[in-house]
Amino acid sequence: MVLLKMSHLNKIYGGTKAVDDFNLEIEKGEFICFIGTSGSGKTTTMRMINRMLHQTSGTIEINGEDISKMDPVKLRRKIGYVIQNIGLMPHMTIRDNITLVPRLLKWSEEKRNEKAKEMIKLVELPEDYLDRYPAELSGGQQQRIGVIRALAADQDIILMDEPFGALDPITRESLQDLVKDLQERLGKTFIFVTHDMDEALTLATKIVIMSHGKQVQVDTPDNILRHPANEFVESLIGQERLIQARPSITTVGQVATKAVSARESQTLKEALGEMHTKRVDTLLVTDDAGVLRGFVGIEQINQFYGTGKKIGDIMDKNIFYVKEDSVIRDTVERILKRGFKNVPVIDHDHHLVGIVTRATLVDMVYDALWGESDKPEKSDDTEVGDQA
Repeated sequence: MVLLKMSHLNKIYGGTKAVDDFNLEIEKGEFICFIGTSGSGKTTTMRMINRMLHQTSGTIEINGEDISKMDPVKLRRKIGYVIQNIGLMPHMTIRDNITLVPRLLKWSEEKRNEKAKEMIKLVELPEDYLDRYPAELSGGQQQRIGVIRALAADQDIILMDEPFGALDPITRESLQDLVKDLQERLGKTFIFVTHDMDEALTLATKIVIMSHGKQVQVDTPDNILRHPANEFVESLIGQERLIQARPSITTVGQVATKAVSARESQTLKEALGEMHTKRVDTLLVTDDAGVLRGFVGIEQINQFYGTGKKIGDIMDKNIFYVKEDSVIRDTVERILKRGFKNVPVIDHDHHLVGIVTRATLVDMVYDALWGESDKPEKSDDTEVGDQA
C-alpha cells in the first residue's frame, strides 16, 4: 500500500534547482534512506514532506491526500521528526519531552503518562529517568529520547535528518540498531537522511541516491552494491567496501552455529557445569522461552558462587547481537571493529538462534580478497573460550 507519493517535485532557489523532477512512491513500513553529497537535495526533499519547505512545483500525497491542502501545523503533528542536535527542551522533564506532541493533541494526562512509560521501556532506560532533565542524561541517552519522542504520538511517518552525525561510532551503531529494531517492531515508515553509505546500507530497505537535485539510483542496498548505476554511485560506495564474493551466502543466519547457553532461572552450579562440559568461559543467557537476555562469565560466577543467586541475578544485560537476516558485509565490519570473537544471532522475536564467529567472517573476507584457489594455508591454531 502506497503511503507517501512524491510526483515531479521541484524546488528552485534563486534560479537554481535544488530538487529536480523528483518522483518516489513509499509503501507503509519501508525504511528509506536519502544519501548524496552536500547540496544534493536530500534534506530539501525530506523537509518538503512535512511542509517545512514548500515545493516550487509537483505534488506530495499522504494516503492519497495532497499535503498542500492540509493545515501545516496539523500535518507536522502527524509526522515524527528527529534532527541531529536532538532538540529536547532543556527546561522540561524527559516525561514532558516525550509527550510534547500528545499534549498538543490534547491527550489526557493519564494517557500521556502511560505512553511515556511505554516509550522509555522501548529504549531500555529506567522509568525513573522520566522525572530527570535532559542535562542529566548522556548524549546517547538524549538521542534515544529524541527517537522515541518522534514515535510517541503514534505517527505513521518518521523523518530523521542525519540524527546520529555528531555521535561517537559506538553510540552511533547502538542507536542505528535501536532505530532499525523499533522500525521493524512498530511497522512505522522511516525516511532517513544521511551522508554515510555504511549507515544507509545498514538501515535501509530502499536507498535513494541523489546528486545535484536529481535521483541517480533508487534500489535496495544489495542491488545498489551489485549493480551501481554509474561512476558516481561507485565512488559513493567506495572500493574498500566488501562486495560479496560468495553470493549464495548473504545473511548471518546462513553461517551461524549452535550457541552454548543457559537459562536465567538456572543455578550458578548448573552454569559452571555447562561451562566445564562445553569448554567455554562465557554463557549466553536466555529466558525460558529462548529470548536472549544477556551473558555471564566465569568471573561473575566465581564472585557470586555459593550465594544462592540465579544466573539471571548476576548476568550482564548489555550484550551486542545481530539479527539472523543481517547481511554479511555489515556484520563483518561491526564485529571486526568491536573486536568480538563471537556474536549471538537472534530472530525478529529476539530468540537466540546461534552465534556467528569472527573466524568464519574473516575467512569470508579472505575468500573475497584472494579467491578459493589463491588463499594461504590456514594455521592449525584454533581459539577455544568465550563466546560473547
